[in-house]
Amino acid sequence: MLQSQSTTNMKVSMIKAFSDNYIWAISSNLANNMALVDPGDADACIEFIEQQQLQLSTILITHHHADHVGGINKLVNYCQSKQWPLTIYGPESENIPHCDVALNASHIVKLADLDFEFEIIDLPGHTSGHIAYLSEDNLFCGDTLFSGGCGRLFEGTPSQMLNSLEKLSALPERTHVYCAHEYTQANLNFALTVEPCNSELVYYYNQVLQKREQGIATIPSSIMLEKKINPFLRCDKASLMTSASEFSGEEVNDKLQTFSIIRAWKDNF
Repeated sequence: MLQSQSTTNMKVSMIKAFSDNYIWAISSNLANNMALVDPGDADACIEFIEQQQLQLSTILITHHHADHVGGINKLVNYCQSKQWPLTIYGPESENIPHCDVALNASHIVKLADLDFEFEIIDLPGHTSGHIAYLSEDNLFCGDTLFSGGCGRLFEGTPSQMLNSLEKLSALPERTHVYCAHEYTQANLNFALTVEPCNSELVYYYNQVLQKREQGIATIPSSIMLEKKINPFLRCDKASLMTSASEFSGEEVNDKLQTFSIIRAWKDNF
C-alpha cells in the first residue's frame, strides 16, 4: 500500500488509490501529525492514518479534479469525529471543497505542527489554477509534470503549460518530483517514439519496465532525470524539433511550436 522516503525530518509516504493515483502523506520525525496531498480516496487515506497511528491536520490540494479532491468531505467528517483540527489549502482560482486557505505564488504555507514550509508555484496548464507545493527538495506537482510526460491541457494553453514546465525545470536538479499518477511506462512509450536515439531515455525505459514488472513504483522522479528523458522538458532540443517537423509536415524551429505539436501528438497516441 505504501512506500516511504525521508529527507531530513520530512517523511513522504505513498498511498495508492484508484487504478494509478498516488496520494502523498507527509509526516515528520518530530511530531505525530501529518498532511495529505490530493486525497481523492478517503478510505485509502483513513486506512493509512489508522495503520500508522497518525493525526491528520492538513490537506494540500493542487487542483480541482475529482480524483484529487474527492476524499475531502469524508476526511473532514472523519477529523470532526476525532475532534482533530484540520486545515485545507488549495489554489485560489479553483473551487476546492472546504478550502480554508486560498493560495497563489505569493504565499508560503507554514505548517507549525510539522515544522515544514511550502513555497507555492503557480502552474496553469492542466487546469487554469493548478499549483504545486515545494518544501526543501520535495516537489508535489499534481498533474503538471509526470515522469516522462506532462498533464493534458484541459483548461490552459500550450504556452501556459510550457511556461509552467520551464518553472519546474529551473528547480535544483536534486529536487524530488512527487507527481500524482503512475503514468511512467506509457509516457516513455511515447517519449521513445519522439526521441528514439536518446540513450538516457532507453536506459531509463528498461529500468522502468523491470520496476513495473515487479509492481514497484517509478515515483518519485527527479528534475535531473526528467531534463534528460522527458520530451516536454526538451522542446528546445534539435531532436525534438525534428520529430515535431516530421510528424506535422511543417518546419518547426521554436520550442513552443514543438511543445504544441508533441502535446497534441501525445493526446492521440
